Amino acid sequence: MIAGHQASVRQLLPTVACSRYPLFTCDWRLPHMAPSMTNAPEQPEPVADTATNPSALEAARREKLRKLQALGLDPWGQRFDDHQPVSDIRARLGEIVLVNQASGERIPFPTDGSDLKTFIAERGPGETDGPQVRAAGRIVLQRTSGKATFLDIRDWSGRLQVLIGKKQVGDDNWAVSQCFDLGDVIGVDGRLGVTRTGELTIFAESLTFLTKSIETPPDKHKGLTNPELRQRMRYLDLIHGEGVLERFLNRTKIVNSIRATLAADRFVEVEGPTLHAIAGGAAARPFKTHHNALDIPLYLRIALELHLKRLLVGGIERVYELGRVYRNEGISPRHNPEFTMLEAYQAYGDYRTMMDLTERLIVDAARATGQSQPLTWGDKQIDFTPPFARRTYDELFAEHTGVDPADEAAMRQLAGKHSIETAGRHADVIKGELFEELVEDRLKGPIFVLDYPATLCPLTKRRRDNPAVAERFELFVEGMEVANAYTELNDPDLQEQLFRTQLAGQKEEDSMAKMDHDFIRALRHGMPPAGGLGIGIDRLVMLLTNATSIREVILFPLLRPEEE
Repeated sequence: MIAGHQASVRQLLPTVACSRYPLFTCDWRLPHMAPSMTNAPEQPEPVADTATNPSALEAARREKLRKLQALGLDPWGQRFDDHQPVSDIRARLGEIVLVNQASGERIPFPTDGSDLKTFIAERGPGETDGPQVRAAGRIVLQRTSGKATFLDIRDWSGRLQVLIGKKQVGDDNWAVSQCFDLGDVIGVDGRLGVTRTGELTIFAESLTFLTKSIETPPDKHKGLTNPELRQRMRYLDLIHGEGVLERFLNRTKIVNSIRATLAADRFVEVEGPTLHAIAGGAAARPFKTHHNALDIPLYLRIALELHLKRLLVGGIERVYELGRVYRNEGISPRHNPEFTMLEAYQAYGDYRTMMDLTERLIVDAARATGQSQPLTWGDKQIDFTPPFARRTYDELFAEHTGVDPADEAAMRQLAGKHSIETAGRHADVIKGELFEELVEDRLKGPIFVLDYPATLCPLTKRRRDNPAVAERFELFVEGMEVANAYTELNDPDLQEQLFRTQLAGQKEEDSMAKMDHDFIRALRHGMPPAGGLGIGIDRLVMLLTNATSIREVILFPLLRPEEE
């Protein structure tokens, strides 16, 4: 802030409530500050033309870098031990006391969410005395007023105000603070206190410079608004995007929760091969590659299933993998060419066993994010309180289409109205396309859709009381498929027959146009009856972190190369 405003600022703002800072103003973010003060430029003395000249902005930052070097400091920092996460520092509010100026009484600050400004005002003038703390973080807000500088620093756990007074930190530290820019990473040692406006603050005593930011951050008002730029420069999105870092940290909590739930249920995690000689386990187009040393074509895996079932044969009775799969197909708000899947298989279970497991996995994952039910997703509310609704495929088909699923003629007539090809196609295939077109988007959920037409499920065991129905479920939430599970087919002869039926008529380049003979051979050695489950982790994270596009929950989604 320019010198002409210094006196007026001190008149406007009350005194800081900290013993080491008796003369400095408190929180600069106050509604009664004049516009000329709240909108002051980032630098006390801006370089000419920096607002319109990016090279001038960089030059100003590089000049500060040189000043740091002239002070004998490494602008890229060194090891900085024993700093506390900002969240831990904020949690130490209860260790701060207000020392009443008249009586000397030491009054602990409340930790029940009470308004701290009111608490200070009601107890008369005084000073705060708090614990010594050490923090490290990136500068995300900065303002200098005379001999005081206010900063907000942010680490991956939260954000906290820092007050730097020239007298309190000394000339050397003050010289360092004059080299600060938005985006720099610094360390702060000082005493934790509360300003008279109720702002928890570190009153700095010493400063450590850790990393200089050469690039100018995005405009603080406009920010990063272009979705492609946000995804391409995810590092900036994490720094400046509202809730972005928290979303990806929650993703990790969700994945950790899934692993913990499975471990508690005695499942074993394994790592299967990513390169496959045969692209099997799903009807999807693979990415192709070539192994030079062996001179063979290979495929990036499109599913985890067939290798995990081999492990069931081998005696690993509860097995799962959390891994990336790759499908050379379209991109949409719900599809990315590489995505994360959970596949889990439990010997001596069935699809209802996996239904119960799916509920536990999702409920535990939601709880791990610290949210209560119902969850917000876009403009909708989703309640994941178990048990989830359970309806059969045919019940939902009849309800949403008005057609009896057993009436093949009526189904074909309905398909014609919706431009779905019917000539030479099995009735179940037509029913499946009608279900996708007319039913799925109407499923609010969470809802388990169970008992699918057997023709659509070649890897699934049939119901004993009705061989035309497969013991399969899919979990839908707001029209989006999140999970898919089977009672696994373990009859090797029937499996081979169904594979051959599925492959008949497919083009050679299609993914399933080759028989996985070794998988059939494994089944001949005897795979125990089992339930199998697949969950799309990215879609689950979308639902649990209020993201409506899959690209918002994948750190680095596939993008076209950036033009030079």
